[in-house]
Amino acid sequence: MASITDPNMSDMFTNSMREIHNKHLKVYEEIIDTTVELCQSHRQFVKSALDTCLKKCKDDEMLFDTIQTFKRDLQQKSVSLKEKQHAISEVISEVQQKEMQKDSLIQKIEKLKEEQVKRKDLIKSQNKANKDRLRNLQKARVVFQDHLGLEIRTIQGKTQLVKGEKLQFVFRHINPADQDSAYIVTMGIKEDGSYQIVSSDPSLECLPVLEKRLQETNNLPAFLANIRKEFISQARC
Repeated sequence: MASITDPNMSDMFTNSMREIHNKHLKVYEEIIDTTVELCQSHRQFVKSALDTCLKKCKDDEMLFDTIQTFKRDLQQKSVSLKEKQHAISEVISEVQQKEMQKDSLIQKIEKLKEEQVKRKDLIKSQNKANKDRLRNLQKARVVFQDHLGLEIRTIQGKTQLVKGEKLQFVFRHINPADQDSAYIVTMGIKEDGSYQIVSSDPSLECLPVLEKRLQETNNLPAFLANIRKEFISQARC
């Protein structure tokens, strides 16, 4: 066994320690290099991940902005659609009202046509009745004017009640004491074609009864004869 005091032993120990130290340094260097490489790789990975995240955030922001734009456009289109639907509803309602007005006007026109036909028939009937009355007046004129001194006058009514053309029948030869004394009955024709006795001078109490009988019989000569009898009876009282 070598002695500790052997000079070679000291050198051998020193060399061994140096080799061990060198090995450890080499291992440390390798660890440091590996650590540096790992750090650089980690930095690159983190930088790449950060860039990817930033790009993703920007893409997400753009996507969010696009979504918001689509939402605003959709809201505007929804409002516009509602306005158009409201306008369409108003137009439809207006068209329906005009259709109802059209139907109402058509009904009114048909009713007016029917009333016009009835009015024409009524006018024809009234004209016929007036012609009959005119013939009666002419007959009465022949009987009374030529033989009994009856005078027939045409007058124009001024009040609303007796508005329009009227006839006055002036009777004479009633009062034996005064043959020229005038006894007057004023009459006309109503809108329905019936006779209307306006007044008598002097007044006769039975005039409404005689008027009703005239309207029932349409016999004017008989009416005038009865009026004359009543005037004679009143003059002799």
